[in-house]
Amino acid sequence: MEAEALFEAHTAAELRAVERRLRAGIEQKREELRQMVGERYRDLIEAADTIAEMRLSAERLLGAVRGLQRGGAARPGPAAPARPPAQEGFYRAAAQLKLLLDVPEKVWGAVEGGRYLPAARLHLLGAHLRRQLQLDVPRARSSPVLARFPILLQQVAAVSHLRATILQESKALLKSQTVSDQAVAEALCAIMLLEDSSPRQALADFLLARKLAIQQLLNQPHHGAGIKAQVCSLMELLTTTLYQAHALFYTMPEGMPLDPALPCGLLFSTLESATGQRPAGKGGVLEEEVKLSSWFRYLPESVVEFQPALRTLAHPISQDHLRETLQKWITMCSEDIRAGVSNLLVYVKSMKGLAGIRDAVWELLTSESVSQNWDALCHRLLDKPASLWEDLLQQLFLDRLETLTKEAFDSISSSSKQLLTVALQELEVQPSTSAPSKHIQFEHNVALFLWSESSNDLPCDAAWVSVANRSHFTKSGLSMKAQALTPCVQSFCSALDSKLKARLDDLLSYLPMDSSAKEAAPVVQPRSAFDRYADAGTVEGLLRDRCVACIHHVLGCVREELQSTQSLLGGQADAPSDARLNAVLFMARLCQSLTELCPHLKQCVLGRSDSSEMVLKETRSTKKLGKGKAQEVSPVQAKWQGVKAELLQQSLFAYQIWSSAVTKGLVECFTRTLLLDTAGSVLATATSWDEIEIQEETESGTTVTSKIRLPVQPSWYVQCLLFSLCQEVNRVGGHTLPKVTLQELLRTCMAQVLAAYEKLMEEKQEKKAGTFPVTQNRALQLLYDLRYLSIILTARSEETKPSRIKHDSRMEKVIDFLEGHIDPFDLDVFTPHLNSNLNRLVQRTSVLFGLLTGTENQYTSRSGTLSSQEQHIILPLASNQIRFGLLPLSMSSSRKTKSASRSTDRVQWDADL
Repeated sequence: MEAEALFEAHTAAELRAVERRLRAGIEQKREELRQMVGERYRDLIEAADTIAEMRLSAERLLGAVRGLQRGGAARPGPAAPARPPAQEGFYRAAAQLKLLLDVPEKVWGAVEGGRYLPAARLHLLGAHLRRQLQLDVPRARSSPVLARFPILLQQVAAVSHLRATILQESKALLKSQTVSDQAVAEALCAIMLLEDSSPRQALADFLLARKLAIQQLLNQPHHGAGIKAQVCSLMELLTTTLYQAHALFYTMPEGMPLDPALPCGLLFSTLESATGQRPAGKGGVLEEEVKLSSWFRYLPESVVEFQPALRTLAHPISQDHLRETLQKWITMCSEDIRAGVSNLLVYVKSMKGLAGIRDAVWELLTSESVSQNWDALCHRLLDKPASLWEDLLQQLFLDRLETLTKEAFDSISSSSKQLLTVALQELEVQPSTSAPSKHIQFEHNVALFLWSESSNDLPCDAAWVSVANRSHFTKSGLSMKAQALTPCVQSFCSALDSKLKARLDDLLSYLPMDSSAKEAAPVVQPRSAFDRYADAGTVEGLLRDRCVACIHHVLGCVREELQSTQSLLGGQADAPSDARLNAVLFMARLCQSLTELCPHLKQCVLGRSDSSEMVLKETRSTKKLGKGKAQEVSPVQAKWQGVKAELLQQSLFAYQIWSSAVTKGLVECFTRTLLLDTAGSVLATATSWDEIEIQEETESGTTVTSKIRLPVQPSWYVQCLLFSLCQEVNRVGGHTLPKVTLQELLRTCMAQVLAAYEKLMEEKQEKKAGTFPVTQNRALQLLYDLRYLSIILTARSEETKPSRIKHDSRMEKVIDFLEGHIDPFDLDVFTPHLNSNLNRLVQRTSVLFGLLTGTENQYTSRSGTLSSQEQHIILPLASNQIRFGLLPLSMSSSRKTKSASRSTDRVQWDADL
């Protein structure tokens, strides 16, 4: 805003002047900053030089003093005048009192510097001085020393807590994993000297401190990424403890050479140096500074050469005791570690996070400092190999991974159920209440979706990327329409697939990149602490089981909806509502396309894509090698096939509900029209008949020409039934209906049509008064309708089924009933022409009702008497004729037909046209 105000209030020249002033101010500030920094830097350099000169001067002065002392001691001087014994004792006591007063300060200095062993030795020297001066005896208050120096009472009280402080600080140092082996050895020696304990007790103190350190580490506040550092610190603490236990307490058997890479016996060597006897003038607790004091020469020899000692000898720890103690310690710590790490892993919310912690632990344990001598260490201390990952952490990570997988797929199941509920609610909204969206209209009428155009019908790279090179995850709009996969189905599957992809990507971070890298890993790396991917099969099994359970949950929701719809439709007397059927069809298409539109579902069940593709290729190759033989299927493939079978079964169940409801509604209307028993209704449903001239020979041998009338079209209600049935099949995407569903639809429809004719037969057999009789013409039309329906609604695959035989027996009864109302002589004359009309009608309507007839029931038995040797100008498109005949060519061909049926079909087809 300030810059905008400047531009609004000033001209260009004024703005340039403002810019120059600002730049000049900036340069001035920079120069001031340079000067200030330069002056401070010079002061700092001068201070550093002064400190260095002071240190050098102090060192030169100290060296000169030491030289004077050495020179004075070496130069023979005049003999000191002999002092009286009383004065000599007084000086001796005074020197001891001086040292006793200086000991606490030196102890505190050693403690603050982390030198606990010198602190302990000085403390024991102070105790020795108090015993020398008889300050610790019960009658110490009446001592003449205390009478002359009452300050010693305060001194004795002041040093009473030094021992506890040294012990506390030493034991606190044992908990640290970053201190050196020597520092730990000195701290343990300080504890042993102050408590007069044995090496076994020192081992117990060391392990107890490390156990407390483990508990303290596990109870630290944890925040997300800090969990990895905590687990790694825990593993480092365990390995460091074992290495230091070996360095401190392990002793090599006699005759075995020492290994420089694995030091041992450090505690005993440090203890020996702290308590061992040394030559006169070479040992003692006192430091060099004290020896330079003028009163040092008055100290008695027992004080100058004082060395602390243990009451009992420090015997080395046997290997059996060391092994048992360490194994018990590991067992006790394992319980704390499992409980603590389990609590830590609760805060890890992804498998990628688990993989990061596992990889960090692997890098730590595989590092050269840890893994170089790990096997030899475990063999010496535990007499067996030890893997911290497999013994302590692996199962914890698997448990957490199982929990994460369960929570993730439970979330997917609940969200999928919610999506399904919302989709069904949208589909069941009546169109009259509100204008449905375009996607809902597509669900109500799939044909509208199939013939609509959209921008995503072709992929954007269709011009330069072939189908073979395109990813199987990419689906074009045309392929979706070809499979009648509506936008609602695509939306549901896309949402489910994206969630499965997220879970799969998260899980893949825990698995090896590919099988080749996993096989090559042992060759590339000389030694690995543990196999990071040893549990890859278990992890994939968890994913597979949870994914299958998720699909079962979705199928259970679909099954509940379908069963409720089935019971609701079964209890309705009238035709079912389209809204309920639309929901049923949506679930049918959803179950049918779930494996196609959710490619990551297949990967979750089969595992990684490379392994699944390999299995599929092997399966294909084995099928090529041995056709007709039962191929071995892996359990993983069997589980995937089982999921596909359950989805298909549920889809077929939904389609069965739809087909039953559609058939029930259409055939009820058909039955009502068929059973109308008035002359007007018969005339209203009648169609045109054909007039045929026939020649008959009389008894005298003359030929008589007569005309007969026969039906050439089915009744209107028959045509309406078939056309409405085709419309319903086309509305739901009939080309994608399962073959079993279409056959079931035809079978059910034919059974109900036969029931309608049987009902008509029963009514006519009762011969009620006032009913319209069945005339010969009506019987001919009914017979023609029934035979036509039988041809259209009977699939060829059902010709040998028991249901087909049952239909034939029922139909024979109805046909016999209808033929009973036709004159036998006329029936013999009508039958050939009636069959011819029927065949011609089936040929003409095979395209119109092609959705019902399908590829199995195409009419091919056409009459003709042409020779099979005749050449035809035809183009054979396929061995299986679908709906149309063979296409004519504009040029002759020398190719001859293989059978006489094709020539007959060609002639008959031209005649019909």
